[in-house]
Amino acid sequence: MSTARFPPSPTRPILNEGPFRALLLENIHPSAEELLAAEGFQVERTSSALKPAELAEKLKGVHLLGIRSKTTVPPEALVYAEDLLAMGAFCIGTNQIDLTAANTHGIPVFNAPFSNTRSVAEMVVAEVIALTRQLFDRSREVHSGQWRKVATGSHEVRGKTLGIVGYGHIGSQLGVLAESLGMRVLYHDVMTKLPLGNSRAVDTLDELLASSDFVTLHVPALASTHMMMGAEQLARMKKGACLINASRGTVVDIAALAAALRSKHLSGAAVDVYPEEPEGNSDGFVTELQNLPNVILTPHIGGSTEEAQASIGKEVATSLSKFFRTGATTGAVNFPMVEAPLIPGTHRILNVHRNIPGVLRDINRIVSDLNANIHAQVLSTDSNIGYLVMDLDQDVSRPVCDAIAGLETDIKTRIVS
Repeated sequence: MSTARFPPSPTRPILNEGPFRALLLENIHPSAEELLAAEGFQVERTSSALKPAELAEKLKGVHLLGIRSKTTVPPEALVYAEDLLAMGAFCIGTNQIDLTAANTHGIPVFNAPFSNTRSVAEMVVAEVIALTRQLFDRSREVHSGQWRKVATGSHEVRGKTLGIVGYGHIGSQLGVLAESLGMRVLYHDVMTKLPLGNSRAVDTLDELLASSDFVTLHVPALASTHMMMGAEQLARMKKGACLINASRGTVVDIAALAAALRSKHLSGAAVDVYPEEPEGNSDGFVTELQNLPNVILTPHIGGSTEEAQASIGKEVATSLSKFFRTGATTGAVNFPMVEAPLIPGTHRILNVHRNIPGVLRDINRIVSDLNANIHAQVLSTDSNIGYLVMDLDQDVSRPVCDAIAGLETDIKTRIVS
């Protein structure tokens, strides 16, 4: 039995009667606003992230929330968000959201695991070439009036080995692109993954580090990946190799990387993510990697192409809209999966409840007592909650919904009509 702390049961069900509000933070692409507005939502957009206390206040009366990577959603931000139905992370990662708290409040969270894959992979390929040709150093020299036409330390990528740590959507596509340049590709993942092309899996991270001319990281922010590239791991890399991190800022020890570059054990690095990042565009950012030779520093732009952002906006907004209209939770990262076609002539009740014995019995008793006819019923559970989708005759849906919302086990109940 889960020990998760549940919110108090609501005093009323949420009805699809509007007006409904969507809050989109951090300059989410207008494609999301267009899609949600077409569904009848009143959409408010902001250019920056919000602090947890500001977010908690802003969420009052909001039904859908969209964020990117800079907004943190802790449990306390959800306590008074009684109308919040779902959240969208318009990015790949969801570590900025307390997924357990969202689950226990009956709020599914959707993300965009596919839409910026190509953009990140292309950036890493560009960085591999730029590092091995030292292009950023030569460019900076010419900008400052210096002419340094040299070939020392400059190489082709053909025949070199790219080591990919994390062979998911980005890592696997990156391997295909690297092979097209004539590179050898190794990868290491904690899960067994089918290789694409001629990529080859290696059993250990140490083996990959020792064999690769370029090591690129594509892992989530987990306890197991926290500072996974420290001084010890960097020392195991080939002398003269380069490290690329476009995953999460917490997976690399920045001080250790700076030391490895100063000692010339590594010949270069490209870093797009940092342990601490500004919440919005600003001046004064500081990192130990600044002003080191052959180091490419970018401000978390791996997925920041117009194509990727437009695609992410559509992908996540579509998931949010579909959940709002039908209760479908396919693709949610913290919720039981249910997707059922709407039945014409019925109303759909969506109920999230504590996953304890007897809930379905109590709900079915309500249905029986009110002489309601069930056209379809689907229940899916996880360790904390149960998610019930039930289609009923329209004339009894409201009293059934009210009665279910009054159960002590209820977390969130609404009607889709």
